Amino acid sequence: MTARIGVATATLFREPTTDRPLDAPALAPVTDVRKWVASLEPAERLRTAVVSQALLGEPAIVDSTVDGWSKVVLTGQPATDLDPRGYPGWLPSCQLAPSVAASAASLAASGLTDSSAGADLVVAVTATTLRDVPDGDLVLPAVVLGTRLRRAPLTGPGRSTTSASGWCAVDVPGHPEPLWARSLDLAPAPTTVTPREVLKTAAMLRETPYVWGGLSPFGIDCSGLVHLSWRRHGVTLPRDAYNQAAYTTPIPFGTERPGDLYFFARPGQRVHHVGFVASAPRGDTRIMLHACSEQREVVIEEVRGKRADTLVAAHRVPL
Repeated sequence: MTARIGVATATLFREPTTDRPLDAPALAPVTDVRKWVASLEPAERLRTAVVSQALLGEPAIVDSTVDGWSKVVLTGQPATDLDPRGYPGWLPSCQLAPSVAASAASLAASGLTDSSAGADLVVAVTATTLRDVPDGDLVLPAVVLGTRLRRAPLTGPGRSTTSASGWCAVDVPGHPEPLWARSLDLAPAPTTVTPREVLKTAAMLRETPYVWGGLSPFGIDCSGLVHLSWRRHGVTLPRDAYNQAAYTTPIPFGTERPGDLYFFARPGQRVHHVGFVASAPRGDTRIMLHACSEQREVVIEEVRGKRADTLVAAHRVPL
């Protein structure tokens, strides 16, 4: 069975978890990830029970459902060693909506097709809101950077939505009528990208709290920062750092450019950390932008000390 994420940000767990009231904002039918992260103590933000997050509209394969939880595979987050289809984990079933394929019959009945929904858009700010009408009631808060939205057709059988200056109607999984986003918060889905543009996006997330498995401007981890920043610009990288290292192309130290990646590993172990090259190196001085578990947030800093001791490679994303 295929589905789409129907909440602004869904949190993917290693196993179903229902015994922690603290997680309630992340498990609700309308999620509040900002509130959830703010409630977590620093040690809780490193809790490995969380494996990733998924954004509104992201496709998912549903393998099974148990006691209100669904075991899913996120096909837009490659993780070939875990599942060749994508990233596996558990999330509340209430956070899923029918996929485009599953709702094809209803689209056909209304005289619409998936392709009639227009060009893809992407959220280009850290977070926006979706409302029932322009300047109307809030339906989905905190739809985050990198979320793909589809422009809604305003006319057709069963639809008589009017346009509004400064607003854009979008189709959202689980909502039969279009919702409305501020036009200034959206950008056309990109067709080309440069590493510098991706780095600029990653820099928007400076001071975002470090959260293991996080993939949003409210909490993010090192590989999540890389995955989300490239995803905003239409490039799909694997979700985890060691898989990102396998996907990208090694380059000699000294040739790295802003937007390239630094990878880190301990002797005899696989890559455990990744960061963006923030500026061209000057001699042995290297500056990177990364989600740092020690500093508990996204920072720009020099690669030195213990961090420099584990720097093993510079890579470039193939375009």
